[in-house]
Amino acid sequence: GAPCASPQSNLPSVQQEQAKAETLPDLNAKILDEDWDDIPPSSALEVISEEEAVQIIAEPLLPIQSSTLRDYVDHSETLAKLVHLGVDLSQVEKRQKAGQLLLTLDFEKDVKKILLFLKDVGIEDNQLGSFLTKNPYILGEDLEALETRVAYLKSKKFGQSEIAQMVSRAPYLLLFSVERLDNRLGFFKNELGLSVKKTKDLVIRLPRLLTGKLEPVKENLQVCQIELGFQPNEIQQIVYKTPKILTASKKRLKQTFDYLHNIMGIPHHMLTRFPQVFNTKLLRIRERHMFLAFLGRAQYDPAQPSYIPLDQLVSLPDEVFCTEIAKASMQDFENFLKTL
Repeated sequence: GAPCASPQSNLPSVQQEQAKAETLPDLNAKILDEDWDDIPPSSALEVISEEEAVQIIAEPLLPIQSSTLRDYVDHSETLAKLVHLGVDLSQVEKRQKAGQLLLTLDFEKDVKKILLFLKDVGIEDNQLGSFLTKNPYILGEDLEALETRVAYLKSKKFGQSEIAQMVSRAPYLLLFSVERLDNRLGFFKNELGLSVKKTKDLVIRLPRLLTGKLEPVKENLQVCQIELGFQPNEIQQIVYKTPKILTASKKRLKQTFDYLHNIMGIPHHMLTRFPQVFNTKLLRIRERHMFLAFLGRAQYDPAQPSYIPLDQLVSLPDEVFCTEIAKASMQDFENFLKTL
């Protein structure tokens, strides 16, 4: 065949795609840190066959030397309508296979029913564009399979608005099979010893727990127990109050714990009461603690009259922290920070 039959770079040849698919795990490991849920389940990454690739590329009207999906908009009703909905094609084409998928779909036959389904689920019209930009793969899913997954969530007593919130916050959620969703809910329930209601509540607040990789979660649970020395019942409380701990960077978790426990002298049971401190930048904790220590006010023992609760230490804005907690002016605090 003629070598020019393949649009360049973003709609690569099948051989290139196969090479890419094989190197995917490393790519995922890199992505994981920033946005660990941004990886669709493997079905969306299946390598297409030679025949399918030829069909995609052999559409007579498509510009041959094209490197972006934008160049196809004039030739594809589907792309034109998706752009009209607010889909950002420059983002879509960065997702593996997504561009090729969209070019094979017929708007009336394939896309429309999925859009209606998403509206039924509770994705608002003005959210559709950004939702499909993040998860274009859903347009290629079987409608019945999608409906079965929603029915499964309803059977687990997730309400309509909770499902809508979960799907919009974890766009890949409905790409996962019922079996996978069930296993994942079971994992959190058993691993953390939570009740059914609390497990549900946990994933409503952080639905990426259902779609992200489990390895980082398992590692963080191990870190909490083995390296930080929390008891299982403490870990249960910490995770339930602050689910993000399950996906936080292990290094940051350890550094924050080390400072709070070993330098500020805060015992495990107090950290269990105020686990939101683990979501706070260490720099903020350190600056505020050192300022209080300098003023002789760093008292974190609730039995003492000048006790400062950890949540107030980390969550109050600077001005309020200075006047209410440190009993000092902003200027004093700023001057102190300059000496660090």
